[in-house]
Amino acid sequence: MFEGIEFLNAQWFWLFLILPLALLWYIFKHKKQTAELKISSLKGFKVTNSWLPKFKHLLFALRLIALALLITALARPQTVDVSTKTKTTRGIDIVIAIDVSASMLAKDLKPNRLEALKEVAAEFIQGRPNDRIGLVEYAGESYTKTPITSDKSIVLSALKEIRYNTIIEGGTAIGMGLATSVNRLKDSKAKSKVIILLTDGVNNSGFIDPNTASELAVEYGIKVYTIGLGTNGMALSPIALTPDGKFQYGRVQVEIDEELLEEIAEVTGGEYFRATNNKKLKEIYLEIDDLEKTDVEEFKFYNYDEKYRSLVLFAGLLLLIEVLFRFTVFRSFV
Repeated sequence: MFEGIEFLNAQWFWLFLILPLALLWYIFKHKKQTAELKISSLKGFKVTNSWLPKFKHLLFALRLIALALLITALARPQTVDVSTKTKTTRGIDIVIAIDVSASMLAKDLKPNRLEALKEVAAEFIQGRPNDRIGLVEYAGESYTKTPITSDKSIVLSALKEIRYNTIIEGGTAIGMGLATSVNRLKDSKAKSKVIILLTDGVNNSGFIDPNTASELAVEYGIKVYTIGLGTNGMALSPIALTPDGKFQYGRVQVEIDEELLEEIAEVTGGEYFRATNNKKLKEIYLEIDDLEKTDVEEFKFYNYDEKYRSLVLFAGLLLLIEVLFRFTVFRSFV
């Protein structure tokens, strides 16, 4: 009955304590409300079975109900319709720089480093509805896979297409990958600009020094989170090509220039992470997701519909009915 109804002045419900007291008073006093005549015998009187005296208590019941309605009206019942509007401030522009060198096919992450990264990165992208995201690929050289865009379907489709290929020159050009990412973000007007740079090796290619690229990132106010991908020790990695063009795998020592990645992150105000397995990689992306939040303002609009008026009118009607009956039908009995 009261679903969705709020009471603004619920303290008035204490007045309901009056109702049982009024009922007790009525029971105690009702015998004295009519005149009494004591006689020795009823012989000579005509006895009639009138229903009116039996219903005279209805008048008091109407008064109690009216009082209960007035108390409820004092409690100010109302329904509240809440509408919400959200306003998103200028979000975060993010570029994910992905190493696509042959070593990313190592199987220390399942099914391999590159596929594990793509799966976790896809979840990360889907969880950033208010931000623009772009993709950069690099190996011995780098290029933009997808410019920063708010269309997540484009980014996810491009991410799915990323794979090792022989078109890009071999090697690991960390400086090139970082510089290309900076170039995609340098003109951004976003409140925050972030690069997530992932590699599984050392900088051994390219004509841009990683430290120079880091300085560019600092100049344009870009924060860089670096991730070293690979287990500790040996990993089953590609070591040669078979005559049919397939990779031959062997146990290879994992070498990641963690010192360089830590320096890049520190200089730009980011953080360095080491992902040694699928679970750790997912945790890293979740941590970055928590560190870089887009501000969302929520506005609520309240529309109040007062319900006390109908209760007051109904109580007034009951009191009017009681008065009419008291001075008409029940006039001789009350």
